[in-house]
Amino acid sequence: MPTISTSSPTYAIVDLSALTHNLTQLRRLLSPGCEVMAVIKANAYGHGAIEVARSLIAQGVARIAVVSLDEGIAIRSAGITVPVVLLGPLFPDQLHDIIAHRLTPVISDRASLPMLTQATTSLATPYPIHLKVETGMGRLGLAADELLRLIDSGQLPASLRIEGVMTHFSDSDGPETGQTEEQLARFQSIVNSLTTRGLSIPLIHAANSGAAVRYPRAHYSMIRPGIMLYGYHTLPESISAPDLKPVLSLRSCIAQMRAIPAGCPVSYNGTFVAKRPTRVAVLPIGYADGFNRRLSNRGEVLVRGQRAKVIGLVCMDMVMIDVTEIPDASVGDEVILIGRQGTDQITAADLAKWTGTIAYETLCAIGPRIPRRYQNS
Repeated sequence: MPTISTSSPTYAIVDLSALTHNLTQLRRLLSPGCEVMAVIKANAYGHGAIEVARSLIAQGVARIAVVSLDEGIAIRSAGITVPVVLLGPLFPDQLHDIIAHRLTPVISDRASLPMLTQATTSLATPYPIHLKVETGMGRLGLAADELLRLIDSGQLPASLRIEGVMTHFSDSDGPETGQTEEQLARFQSIVNSLTTRGLSIPLIHAANSGAAVRYPRAHYSMIRPGIMLYGYHTLPESISAPDLKPVLSLRSCIAQMRAIPAGCPVSYNGTFVAKRPTRVAVLPIGYADGFNRRLSNRGEVLVRGQRAKVIGLVCMDMVMIDVTEIPDASVGDEVILIGRQGTDQITAADLAKWTGTIAYETLCAIGPRIPRRYQNS
């Protein structure tokens, strides 16, 4: 039988030493005793949840967070045993698997409690849960008065143990501070009310990446960084950000070269027509891989340390670039779509700017057809 190649001309490099560097930068912001719960949802923002989790755990991260049950099961199936918090909504048909895989649910709706109670009554020890309170995000969470009524009613079953209380900020990276200050004040009031009722809650957490930098009062006993672990932030320019290193680079190569005359169109629908004799390079990556179609006639890549523009519509599996000004460009040359080559660099934030989105989406969109290769530089 012929050997099947496992190599790919297009792949992502995930630099785990940069991940460690970013974790260290965040830890420098924290008071002694404040933990980091690393957010590795959405396949660790496109970086590969299993390898990222293992790397962070090796650096002393004792708790990780995902959103979906499938993400949590994948972590457990990889042999990872640290506590895993499920940030997403809770559904009745998931309870058996949540408990079987020792995942910690976040309760954001009082209606979830009866079914969770029923699922945990036969357990030998109380099952840990986190309670989420809505303070201004307008998304998931118990209202403050609803949470306090629940505590005062004594209806929280003995089969459940409140391990954590949390909220989520809606504008911690925004130019104004008012919304976050209001949310923080509401959350602090709730924490105070729980304390006066004699509740001892081990984990109180509110700060995402932006709040971890801007609002030290929001650190409590644990922060929940996501995007900053991967080397990006969306803080205002007036805020001094940590020294972060992008963790992921995206690379491809030139699969074919062609010379076209002036007047010749490139790609679907003729959105690009050459105005001069043009050298076109074809790359084996497209929007099915996460290279956004909005980069058509707009994006740039690096070839031999120089920038080359995307021309024509990005196809499902291929993209064309103009290498007329890079005369030595040839088939097989490495092409950087995200990352550094020579003295120049293109970041996920650059792609996000060209497509009208944020680096989060750019990174998360890098699809499963793209192999991730892990290194410690």
